[in-house]
Amino acid sequence: MRLPIKRSVSTRNDGFTLVEILVTLAILAAVLPALLNAFASAARNQALSDNSTTALYLLKFQMAQIEMEGFPDVGEASGEFGENSRYSWNSIIEDIESEEIENVRRVQVTVTWIHKSRERSMSMTTFIADRQKSQTQTQQGQQQGGGR
Repeated sequence: MRLPIKRSVSTRNDGFTLVEILVTLAILAAVLPALLNAFASAARNQALSDNSTTALYLLKFQMAQIEMEGFPDVGEASGEFGENSRYSWNSIIEDIESEEIENVRRVQVTVTWIHKSRERSMSMTTFIADRQKSQTQTQQGQQQGGGR
């Protein structure tokens, strides 16, 4: 014998009510502008970081070029890194005025670029000694002092 199967009749409709949809839209309206602002800010910071990293590599490159020349001449020089580059460089080489230190020059290299209509720059300073003069002075001192 078969028992009759009771089927429950649901009067509830599956879906969202108008109030639930309005609450969801209100939450999205409050949160979405803040998220969009965060993403836009991250994109701006990423672009500035990329430019700064490129400038740092170019700065190191230009400083290495000057160091490879040996003991650089006193003066200023400037140029660009290739044609139509937005990065340019400027170097200032000057003698150190000191009674205690001889044959040392201060080298400052600055790389500038334009980022969002603003000029940005990064600088590096180092000191380069004339090794040939210091070696000859050392050898002369040893000869005068008895060759110790």
